[in-house]
Amino acid sequence: MRVAFVVQRCGLEVNGGAETHCIKIAQRMSNYWDTEILTTCALDYMTWKNYYSPGLTEVAGVKVRRFQVAQTRDIKKFNHLSEKICPHLKNISIKEQEAWMRSQGPFSPDLITYVKQREREYDAFIFFTYLYATTYFPLAFVAKKAYLAPLAHNEWPIYMSMWDKFFEKPRGFIFNTIEERDFLKTRFPKINLDGPVVGVAIDPPSTINAKEFRQKYNINEPFLLYIGRIDPSKGCQELFHYFIQLRKQESASRKLVLLGKPTMPIPHHPDIVALGFVDEQTKWNALAACDLLVMSSPYESLSMVLLEAWIMGKPVIVNGKCDVLVGQCLRSQAGVWYTNADEFQVAIEKMDNQIRYQLGLQGKKFVESNYRWSKIEKDYLKLLD
Repeated sequence: MRVAFVVQRCGLEVNGGAETHCIKIAQRMSNYWDTEILTTCALDYMTWKNYYSPGLTEVAGVKVRRFQVAQTRDIKKFNHLSEKICPHLKNISIKEQEAWMRSQGPFSPDLITYVKQREREYDAFIFFTYLYATTYFPLAFVAKKAYLAPLAHNEWPIYMSMWDKFFEKPRGFIFNTIEERDFLKTRFPKINLDGPVVGVAIDPPSTINAKEFRQKYNINEPFLLYIGRIDPSKGCQELFHYFIQLRKQESASRKLVLLGKPTMPIPHHPDIVALGFVDEQTKWNALAACDLLVMSSPYESLSMVLLEAWIMGKPVIVNGKCDVLVGQCLRSQAGVWYTNADEFQVAIEKMDNQIRYQLGLQGKKFVESNYRWSKIEKDYLKLLD
């Protein structure tokens, strides 16, 4: 079978959960199918500026076909447009909503045309994330062969009326978590949202060195680790505030280490260490060295970094406003959650060595039992069969 995966960006330099998820699945399923990723030339998700060359290439052993983005995104203008239409979702026309989607981007007429014209050359199209123009516009042309991994959560754009018709189109769905599936069934009660809850497996490198990470960055204190885009929408503003408040109450030393590209100012604080975007090996070394992982995002459909922390035997603390993260913690019995500064402080203060060890052990067992490639491959094969 020839199967196309469609996602907004793809590259080793891309820092994004959906994009990483997509390439991991495409890579794994290439053992069974002739897989190819259709994407744009963008690297930066803020502007969608063309960075990569258009055409066919290879990333991590997977064929990747890139198409140019027609227009860059002015994030200030886009945010202003979003603020303008968000309070009036019930009244704005489909035309206005689709104009918002073009501004959301990445908008690539070449990608849309390719999918439309080459529909017969592929047996299936698997679209990753509902939210971007690379899914919304081309999926309709291949609806009979389309499968959607929505990666959806409870955020304002999902309540646009244009999704009512859109979610009727795919042949099938792939969900990341039970919470994501149940949320979408509540949002679209009249649509048959058929499909498995799959997720993704985790592949740590063969060699991981915690000591090397500490020595390289001169970090000798216990530390909390955050991995991902440093962005207000990921709860980082709140995280910084809570951590600084915590440090005012603590006498013992502690750091907050950040791995990821910032899209917002990071406070100048002696205990906040921002290392920027790092390679995979450095990330795994950091996971081995940390005391626990903190995931501050209120909006997730699946957190791969939680799975990565658990496979390393590390406990997690997550934003209690996110049902998906809380659900992952409840099922794994390997994490706690907070909804305010006091709960954040108590959760960390109570996390002594014994509790950290026990939670981490439970997390490792949870991932090994539930996120196996053998199960995931079987679910994808069954989906297309």
